[in-house]
Amino acid sequence: MAKRAKRKTSSSSSSPHSSSKIPKLETPQNQQEEVKEEEPVVAADLVTEEAVPEEVAVPEEVVPEEVVVPKEEAKDEMVEDSVFVEESLVSDDEARRNWPYRYLPRTKKLGDARHYETFNGVEYMQAKKHYTQALVDGRVHFKLGDDGYVQASENEDSYICRVIEMFEGVDDILYFRAQWFYRAKDTIIEACSNLIDNKRIFLSEVKDDNQLDCLIQKLKIVRVPLNAEVADKREKLGAGDYYYDMNYLVPYSTYQSLPPDNEGDALESDSTISSECAGNEASPDSKKSELRMLDLYSGCGAMSTGLCLGANMADVNLVTRWAVDLSQYACASLKLNHPETEVRNESAEDFLSLLKEWAVLCQTFNVVGGGDFQENQDAEYVEEDDEADDGAAPDDEEIFEVEKIIGICYGDPKKINKRVLYLKVQWKGYGPEEDTWEPMDTLDGCKLKIKEFVVNGYKSKLLPLPGDCDVICGGPPCQGISGFNRFRNKENPLKDEKNKQLVVYMDIVEYLKPRFCIMENVVDIVKFAKGYLGRYALGRLVANNYQARVGLMVAGSYGLPQFRMRMFMWGAAPSEKLPQYPLPTHKVVNRGVSPLEFESNAVVHDEGSKVVLERELYLEDAISDLPSVKNDEARDEMPYGGMPQTEFQKFIRLKKNEMPGCLALGQKSLSHSLYDHRPLKLNEDDYHRVCQIPKKKGANFRDLKGVKVNAKNRVEWDINVDRETLPSGKPLVPDYAMSFVDGRSLKPFGRLWWDETVPTVVTRAEPHNQAILHPTQDRVLTIRENARLQGFPDFYKLLGPIKERYIQVGNAVAVPVARALGYSLAMSCKGIADAVQPTFILPRNFPSMQPSAASPSADQASPSAHQESQ
Repeated sequence: MAKRAKRKTSSSSSSPHSSSKIPKLETPQNQQEEVKEEEPVVAADLVTEEAVPEEVAVPEEVVPEEVVVPKEEAKDEMVEDSVFVEESLVSDDEARRNWPYRYLPRTKKLGDARHYETFNGVEYMQAKKHYTQALVDGRVHFKLGDDGYVQASENEDSYICRVIEMFEGVDDILYFRAQWFYRAKDTIIEACSNLIDNKRIFLSEVKDDNQLDCLIQKLKIVRVPLNAEVADKREKLGAGDYYYDMNYLVPYSTYQSLPPDNEGDALESDSTISSECAGNEASPDSKKSELRMLDLYSGCGAMSTGLCLGANMADVNLVTRWAVDLSQYACASLKLNHPETEVRNESAEDFLSLLKEWAVLCQTFNVVGGGDFQENQDAEYVEEDDEADDGAAPDDEEIFEVEKIIGICYGDPKKINKRVLYLKVQWKGYGPEEDTWEPMDTLDGCKLKIKEFVVNGYKSKLLPLPGDCDVICGGPPCQGISGFNRFRNKENPLKDEKNKQLVVYMDIVEYLKPRFCIMENVVDIVKFAKGYLGRYALGRLVANNYQARVGLMVAGSYGLPQFRMRMFMWGAAPSEKLPQYPLPTHKVVNRGVSPLEFESNAVVHDEGSKVVLERELYLEDAISDLPSVKNDEARDEMPYGGMPQTEFQKFIRLKKNEMPGCLALGQKSLSHSLYDHRPLKLNEDDYHRVCQIPKKKGANFRDLKGVKVNAKNRVEWDINVDRETLPSGKPLVPDYAMSFVDGRSLKPFGRLWWDETVPTVVTRAEPHNQAILHPTQDRVLTIRENARLQGFPDFYKLLGPIKERYIQVGNAVAVPVARALGYSLAMSCKGIADAVQPTFILPRNFPSMQPSAASPSADQASPSAHQESQ
């Protein structure tokens, strides 16, 4: 016997509650619908253990002999042919245990046929009976747990689902509950889905009820290991239709490792993603003494500094072993503050080429895998060196002998248009000023010296080999998406050379295979050209089997008087716990909005959550203790001259040995002066203009003589006032100020005020098109004042010309944000990050709490455990 379904004329249900909710391209509207409608379902489905048994019994396949339908017969010609197999009927008691939300007491309303009842805030179609098998079209046999195609709209690919429940509703309609798979093009990757194998799909947590005859065809979908090459996955797939190896979750665009086998595929529960993932579990023996990090596009090192501070606060010894940047001044600043770091002043492309050449050298000299430099050198090398020494030279020709190899690079350090591998040579009998870069292929006669250099470099981790690097961080510059670039390529941003560094960053991640990576960038990366570059970056990580997620974080939300929204993308190897995003600790004055298509990626507390945040910080909190300086201040160091006035100032002034998370914590006192408290010296004309800007809130060039503001809030010349000039003869009010943003801007020569926040610290200190004047002094903010707005500790000293130091600060990742992310990274390294929640709440008073309170515990990853205590 079989229970028949009523035939529909289309793929959509007659009831809005039972309509087929199938995966679609991720638009903001779709995301909002899924979060609004599906997330509560997950909560509702997590019924108590008493309500849900351990296992659902699925009878052996039963196909009634009387139902025989030719396969070639068209579906639309069939009538009432989708049926449940009566022999697979689940007993009433078992059904009520397995699916309690389908058998709730009726809430009667006069004249209302109630088909739906509310369970944990979500409405569910109520059921008469449950089954474990069905025949679709009278010929396609489905059991619980089977996968299949579901009818889609015209000209669309059929949707893919897993059947996790079969029941007859109280409205006499036959339903199945689907858990949906996504193709790559249906996830946030969208236009960059070409990076992903077309046989690869992703399991989602989106589930809903659909009428039984929406099913079309049975599929074979194979679960495969995440950490495998595409060819190996395809081999495991065999004659199957698709394979899957990851979950895809809409919140924070998360791609995540599947739970261990046999977890997450259970049919009795409506939640298939376990709270435990196959990550590294913390154990006393598994803790590494040191985690090595590479900081790409490092600038002066703010991001890696913050990450290390945060990780070390949680008892994870994260150390920046390598850093790469094109700016010689930024490299000098980083080396000054982190003498333990191998800092390389070169392009990321050259660095990647060098890494590959270094790997070849290590293999050539048999040091990979623990090879040591042997006293009995290879005979061929000895012979070559001897032959080189015996070579006769004319009496009047000076002979140069290699004393030692002291450096290595890839590029063109000699500026001879020859980009190859170079070695830096120390010549015997000559001083350091005579050291030179020489192409390696010209040093055939000194292979013993080269081998010695390679062996020592391998032992000291001079350069990372694949697997040596635990963490890669960095913010690849994408100047091609800048709003200042009038020639942005919207059609194909990756063809713009100014966006090439994003590709290089991902190439380095692919080559070195770190355990974790984190990429920072401006919000335009997920906004420009429909977020193409952000989607590309995610696609590259997922294609290389990295778990990944995207979050938009605001610097002011972590204790700074600056808004500054930035994108942070986590990546984690298959066996690791994917790091979470730390939720805001402070209120913030909102100075911007999230990109529409990534609006749900903003790292914020849930609406209605009972969390008490610290108050927002203002300019006065950050800089009111700093001594007055003039426009022409020339000192790089000076005494403070006063005591800190706020908690922010007390913390930012801490000595290096007092800073929580600093490796120097607890060492002898490391006193320091006030560094870099000097402004960009304005030219005479601009200085005269600044001196006439009133010292009041909101003051700017509009307060100068001869400027009038019309009814449309645009500036115009006051015809009743003669245009005033400066001693140089130039006008007091420059034309560019009047025309900036069509005369509507308040920024030219604008004064900041004590009770304000800064939108974003920028790289240029000129006051022509931004509000950067000190509230009560006739100058722009100093380098140190800008550094404080970015959260740099006062002990962090910068090097280089004044303008270069402003650039270093303006390009930096806000240190408090990086610190919070470093704490999250430590939780993942220790195996205690929550595998379900994408966010977590930082410890109370972070980061000022005592070290003993800083180390995270396993329950800290759950926001709910801390919201009540706030």
